[in-house]
Amino acid sequence: MNFLRNLLAAIIGSLMAFGIVFFMFIIFVSLVSSAEEGVVISDNSILELQIQQPINDYVGTDDADPFAGFFGQVKGLDEIVHAIQVAKNDNDIEGISINNSFMMAGLAQTQAIRKALADFKEGGKFIYAYADYYMQKDYYLSSVADSVFLNPVGGMDFKGLSTEVLFYKDLQEKTGVKMEVIRHGKYKSAVEPFLANEMSDANRTQIKELLGSIWNTIVTDISESRSISEQDLNVIADTLGGRSPKYAKASGLIDDLLFYDQYEAKLRQATALDPSDDINYVTLSEYTRRSNRKSIHKGKDKIAVVFAQGEILYGEGNRNIIGQGIITKAIIKARDDENVKAIVLRVNSPGGSALTSDIIWREVEIAKEKKPVVVSMGNVAASGGYYIAAGADKIFAEPTTITGSIGVFGTIPNIKGLSDNIGINAEQVGTNKNSVEYSVFEPMSDTFRSVIQESIEEIYETFLDRVAQGRNITIAQADSLAQGRVWSGVDAKKIGLVDELGNLDDAIAAAADLAGTENYSIIKFPKYKTGLEKFMEDLGGVKSKIGQGFIKEEIGEETYDILKQVKSAMKQKGIQARMPFVLDIK
Repeated sequence: MNFLRNLLAAIIGSLMAFGIVFFMFIIFVSLVSSAEEGVVISDNSILELQIQQPINDYVGTDDADPFAGFFGQVKGLDEIVHAIQVAKNDNDIEGISINNSFMMAGLAQTQAIRKALADFKEGGKFIYAYADYYMQKDYYLSSVADSVFLNPVGGMDFKGLSTEVLFYKDLQEKTGVKMEVIRHGKYKSAVEPFLANEMSDANRTQIKELLGSIWNTIVTDISESRSISEQDLNVIADTLGGRSPKYAKASGLIDDLLFYDQYEAKLRQATALDPSDDINYVTLSEYTRRSNRKSIHKGKDKIAVVFAQGEILYGEGNRNIIGQGIITKAIIKARDDENVKAIVLRVNSPGGSALTSDIIWREVEIAKEKKPVVVSMGNVAASGGYYIAAGADKIFAEPTTITGSIGVFGTIPNIKGLSDNIGINAEQVGTNKNSVEYSVFEPMSDTFRSVIQESIEEIYETFLDRVAQGRNITIAQADSLAQGRVWSGVDAKKIGLVDELGNLDDAIAAAADLAGTENYSIIKFPKYKTGLEKFMEDLGGVKSKIGQGFIKEEIGEETYDILKQVKSAMKQKGIQARMPFVLDIK
C-alpha cells in the first residue's frame, strides 16, 4: 500500500509540477510576445542587414502566430526582400548597413536580395557595407552599396567560382557497399560518382559552362555597381588582386580600409549624428515585425504564391521537403479560391521522386484550366524541380538559377561484397519465379535490372512528354535539351526552357497581368506548423542533432558532407528525377 501511495503521490506531484512549469512558460512567452510587438523604431534609424543563418525562400508560419518570433529568428527570403521594400518608403529608416560575413544563402537568393537593395538605393537612401572578411557571395551582395569598407587587417575572396564533385567507386570496392545504378542510356552524367573515379569530359564541360554563365552574371552586376570593367574584374580574379586589404583597395573592389569604430563614424555622418551620439540600429528581426504588417500590394483580388522548396519525396512533406500531400493541397486551395486570380509556383528544388513530381505536375495542369499558373525558380529548379515547373503558362528564372537536368535514374544499394567479407550469407525463399524480387545481399539479376530499366525508359519518355507539352516543342527537341544537362537561368532562356529572367516579384507581376488584374494582394501557401508546434516536435530530435553536431566537429565538415551525401543516396526510394550530384558553388 505504501508503494502504491508513494507512486500515486509522485505521479500527482509530477503532473502538478509540469502544469506549473507550462503555465509559467505561457506567461513568459506572452510577455516576450508583448515586448516584441512593442518594439519602437525611432526616426533616423539604420537597418542593419546581417544574414548569417541558412535561409529558406519561405518560412511559412502565420503572421498571427505569437510563437513564431520566439522559437526561431530565421527569416525567409520573402520576408527579407519585403523588409527592404518597406524600408525604402519608411521615413524612420535613413539607410542600410550591410555587415555580413560568410553568407549562408544560395546565389539566386543573394541576387534577389541584391536586386531589392539596388531598388532601395533608387529611393535616395544610402547603403554602406562593412566586413572583417568578404567571401565572394558576401562581396557580391555588398558591392551594390554606395561605399564598401573592409577591416585593414581583414581579407577577401575574389577568384572566380568553383565546385567539387565527389566520386565513390573506390569507396564502394573497399567497403563492399555498392550502389546498383540504372539510368536512361543517354543520360551520361547521371550518378557518375558511383560509376567512375573521375569526371567525364562531357560532365566537366557542362559544369564549367554552368559556372562560367553564373560568374558572368555576377561580374556584370559588380561591374555596374563598382564602375569597373568586366575585363578588369576578371583580371583581378585571375591575379588574386583582392587577396589582401591593400590590394582590394588598390584594385577598386573596396573604397577604404577602416576599423569598425571608423565605419560607425561614417554612419554617423550619413545620418547627421554627433560623434558622441548612439547609432539607432534596427536589426532585420526587429524590423520584420513592422514590415510584415505592411503590404506592398493591396486589393480584393489575390495572387497565390505556393512555395515548393527542398528535395521531392513521396509523402506529406514539410518546410524542407516537397511532398505531394502539402503541395497539392496548397495548389487545390488556391485553385478553388474565387478571389485568387492566378497562381505563382515558387520552385527551389534539386528534384527527387519522379512519381511525386508527376503528381504535382498533374495538379498544376488542373489549376491551369481555371486560372494562370506562373513559375518562379529559385537557387535550383532541376530535374524533378523542372518537372513540376514544365507545365506552367510562363516560367521565370533568376540568371543564377541552376535548372534543366531533365532525366531519370534509379540507385539501389547492394552489400553483397560486405556481407561476404564479414561472413553473412542470406538465403531467399519465394512462391513464384519473381516473388523474391531483389535482395541487398545478392547480386542484381539480369531480369530485375531489365524490369527497372524498362521503368526508367518509360518515366523518361513521360518526362520528355511533359516538357514537350509545356514548352510547345517536339519530343525530339525536348530530348535534345535533356539527357541530364544542367543550365544556368541565362542559358535556359536562350534554349527555351524558361521564358523570362526575373525574380519572384517579376513572376507575380506577370501572373497578375495574365489574370487581367492590377489591384491585388498576395496570399502565400502552404502554412506550416506554428512556432510552438515546431518547438515541441524538435524536442524529440534534440539528442539526434547534438549527436550530429558532435560527429561533424570530430571528423570535420568535409568528411561529414561526404557521409551525408552517401546517406542521402542510400535513402533514395523509387525512380529519381533529381540532380545527379551535389554542386556546392564557392
